[in-house]
Amino acid sequence: MDGNGTAQLASFRNDYSEGAHPRLLEALARASGEQNIGYGLDRHSLRAAELIVARCGQPQAKVHFLAGGTQTNLLAISAFLRPHEAVIAVNTGHVATHETGAIEATGHKVLVAPHVDGKLTPDGVRALLRENTSEHMVKPRLVYVSNTTELGTLYTRAELQALRALCDAHGLLFFLDGARLGSALAAAGDGLSLVDIAALTHAFYIGGTKNGALLGEALVVVEPTLQADLRYLIKQRGAMLAKGMVVGCQFEALFEGALFVELGAHANAMAQRLQSGLKAAGVPMLIDSPSNQIFPVFAHAHIEALAHMTSFEHWAPYSDTHAGIRFVTSWATRPESVDALIHAVAGLVR
Repeated sequence: MDGNGTAQLASFRNDYSEGAHPRLLEALARASGEQNIGYGLDRHSLRAAELIVARCGQPQAKVHFLAGGTQTNLLAISAFLRPHEAVIAVNTGHVATHETGAIEATGHKVLVAPHVDGKLTPDGVRALLRENTSEHMVKPRLVYVSNTTELGTLYTRAELQALRALCDAHGLLFFLDGARLGSALAAAGDGLSLVDIAALTHAFYIGGTKNGALLGEALVVVEPTLQADLRYLIKQRGAMLAKGMVVGCQFEALFEGALFVELGAHANAMAQRLQSGLKAAGVPMLIDSPSNQIFPVFAHAHIEALAHMTSFEHWAPYSDTHAGIRFVTSWATRPESVDALIHAVAGLVR
């Protein structure tokens, strides 16, 4: 109960409220009892990198383990670009909206295009290329996408192929933010795998923080010309962990089997259970999401009432009387927590 006597439900604010999956905690406990080489050169980090490279099918790829998503985006983009070069992203992209100007702070402008269901389109890229054509402007050089998107939507294979073809035609780099890649790989769609992601991008990262890890992301640099001196730059940016095994052993546990995708599949299943239940109660959605983020629309009064019951993100205005909010499920979300929220919402909107 809260101070008003209202029953409290589980939080649906994000997918990193819990600590770590038990198998990852077990891996951390074992590694903590060992003496490991530092700075990501320990046996766990090296083994995790081998597993990821094998799963990607790109033997020339290099893997670097970092603490968080913003740090990974900042480090990769600033390493890949020359001082006058810029990033292309959608106006809802994480680098454009939720990183406190981290990319711009490195001296690289983020050029934004309108999104279509959260996604960047070739037409959006072309429009920005037409607008930035001389040495008096920044030079577009890197195309940034995230999968899943900030609206929980997925890029299809054809959409990624079209963006990569455009990048190749215009000498652009293609970088994919995989903060929620576990959800993307597990979602119903056309079966994109890590092999596909690695083949279609020059670099991408695999998010652990939002998929069962205590912390950590794995930056995968597929393109050999982007690999030089990355460890120097990681150290210079303060991103090289002395206890690198803390991240490495978790990714080793995630990729020794199918755990990484299994955790994404569970988060997705809980979100789809919630989305179906809310729709059955008559609640519309801002957008139909196949992933672990859903965006229901409620009257303002219902949103205020829900805020006393559970945690969520206020997302976007819908009308004078309604707004969209965001519910997020995780690897740890329980079916009974989802059903309790559906029941509470049904009671509100009835």
